[in-house]
Amino acid sequence: MTTHQRNISASIDPVKLDRLAEVAVRVGLQLQPGQDLFLTAPVAALPLVRRIAEHAYKAGAGLVTPILSDEQVTLARYRHAPDASFDRAPTWLYDGVAKAFSANTARLAIVGDNPMLLSGEDPAKVARANKANSIAYQPALEKIAGFDINWNIIAFPGASWAKLVFPGDEEDVAVAKLADAIFAASRVDLDDPVAAWAAHNAALRSRTEWLNGQRFHALHFTGPGTDLVVGLADGHEWQGGASTAKNGVTCNANIPTEEVFTTPHARRVDGHVSSTKPLSYQGTLIDNIAVRFEEGRIVEAKASKGEAVLNKVLDTDEGSRRLGEVALVPHSSPISKSGLLFFNTLFDENAACHIALGQCYSKCFVDGTSLTPEQIAAQGGNKSLIHIDWMIGSGEIDIDGVHADGRRVPVFRKGEWA
Repeated sequence: MTTHQRNISASIDPVKLDRLAEVAVRVGLQLQPGQDLFLTAPVAALPLVRRIAEHAYKAGAGLVTPILSDEQVTLARYRHAPDASFDRAPTWLYDGVAKAFSANTARLAIVGDNPMLLSGEDPAKVARANKANSIAYQPALEKIAGFDINWNIIAFPGASWAKLVFPGDEEDVAVAKLADAIFAASRVDLDDPVAAWAAHNAALRSRTEWLNGQRFHALHFTGPGTDLVVGLADGHEWQGGASTAKNGVTCNANIPTEEVFTTPHARRVDGHVSSTKPLSYQGTLIDNIAVRFEEGRIVEAKASKGEAVLNKVLDTDEGSRRLGEVALVPHSSPISKSGLLFFNTLFDENAACHIALGQCYSKCFVDGTSLTPEQIAAQGGNKSLIHIDWMIGSGEIDIDGVHADGRRVPVFRKGEWA
């Protein structure tokens, strides 16, 4: 570690960083004795990786295997690699990851790199590399999307990311501010974060129980630039907070999380909708998204920034123009109240109601763990190489639940639970 890195690390509260590691292992993963752990993280997050390894082994982990990424190595490819490189991905690695998941290895991802790292690179190369990566990763992604194993995502305040969120501050100050925001959103600024997560999970569960009791046929979103009817998949089930994976482990896949979510019907979405926050995607900021759906498919898409990238994403495959998730988040959520744009979906999606293009989650069906991919598709579940969330909620959005007989029930009014 360089002197500069040590100075940056000194900006991060070590007690709260250790609590985050403990929460990731005990709440996010609920790692089981003897279970292996596969971990990915940026190099900058090594202090958190080390603490996670310590807590994982204390919890009885069999083997912790970390793989670290580096911003400069990533940029070197875009600036010096031959053109053919961008149609390739390490299939051998992802095949191994899929094999590990099949053997009940838990998955933990730490995010923290600069979300705009590739903003100055050739967007065609970025799109090609993303597509090649998505295809190679598909066998492993199916295990995640199918919720075969316990998995979790958390965040570390990388310096380049911190400067993007707090551009007017010196680097160490920006890192300290982003660290505090991450700790607050992850509930590790509290004396007993494990208990706090238990209470939060209970509150989210009460929302999902009400929604599952209603058995809505569709949700109708209305507000500025939005008049959208999202049909819900047949046999859909609302999820939120802690969920039980197919391996029997109850975990929190995202830390933080403020959402309750389910699967839309891929062929029953109609109307138009506008984004309420920018989407940071693979180094491009896509802003003021406006799309129109017909029979579940996006037939028109515009954006004031990043429109070309948006359209490349929509052309990834047949399922990329259809929805795989709809999520409800109150406008008064802690992340929304922070007033920060994190440029990171893990946080920004928890500031507003959102929809996701692409792959659905099989766990968002009644008895989803026993359904085949063909049954999920027949019930309206979408299949795709991508899963990209973008925000459509605000303090001006109303949502009605629509029953099959046309009866309407208020769900949200002015961005809050009705």
